[in-house]
Amino acid sequence: MEALRAKTVELERSNAELERFAYIASHDLQEPLRTISSFSDLLQRRYREQLDPKAQQYLDFIHRGSGQMKALVDDLLTFSRLSAERTQKRTLSLAEPVQEAIERLRTAIAESGATIDAAELPTVVGDGPQLAQLFQNLIGNAVKFRRPGVAPRIQVQATRSDAHWHVSVHDNGIGMKPEYFDRIFVMFQRLHHRSEYQGTGLGLSICQKIVEQHGGRVWVESVEGEGSTFHFTLQAGAAADAEARPVRPIRLD
Repeated sequence: MEALRAKTVELERSNAELERFAYIASHDLQEPLRTISSFSDLLQRRYREQLDPKAQQYLDFIHRGSGQMKALVDDLLTFSRLSAERTQKRTLSLAEPVQEAIERLRTAIAESGATIDAAELPTVVGDGPQLAQLFQNLIGNAVKFRRPGVAPRIQVQATRSDAHWHVSVHDNGIGMKPEYFDRIFVMFQRLHHRSEYQGTGLGLSICQKIVEQHGGRVWVESVEGEGSTFHFTLQAGAAADAEARPVRPIRLD
């Protein structure tokens, strides 16, 4: 028993060191990456017409590569901050982070022709910015992983389960096979090549981290070719707060 306890302590220490390393590394990478991106943009704007086709192609590779690296560093920093920074929980209407996520994704939603329906949403106890990130990732994935020629339809619902709310985000996208249900929450796991769908492989890991920081759990149900439903639980707010904060349905067409 003592050996197991010591092993657990060592594992926790190792995980903390890895998370700190990821935070420092991703934070320190931002500045040189910003420099590469800025100067490659300047080269494209000022000298592109003076370059031969092969040089233009090389410049495009640099531009795309720096963009992919920036997205990866940003997601790594987001993930590591979830452990490094204390969760600031308060009582809030779940409609607040949902609306924030929709605003951040407004361009992608408009370009895809997506429709988002949010049923009357309850009051929960949570960290507003973290929950906005959670919904941004889930709704963003629903918009991104859509079926060709089919406009995304996304539904956000919540049902009471004892002292928690069971929240679901349902879409009509490409779906997935059951053997991938656990794999998708693992860091850097991708089901599709980057040439098909852009991404870092960290989005759902961030979602899982946020939900766990809130004392809940997250899981997925899906049918390939028909869509997916992501489920998670959050602590319910006090009944008095819920009655004082009526939430109207959210719709963005």
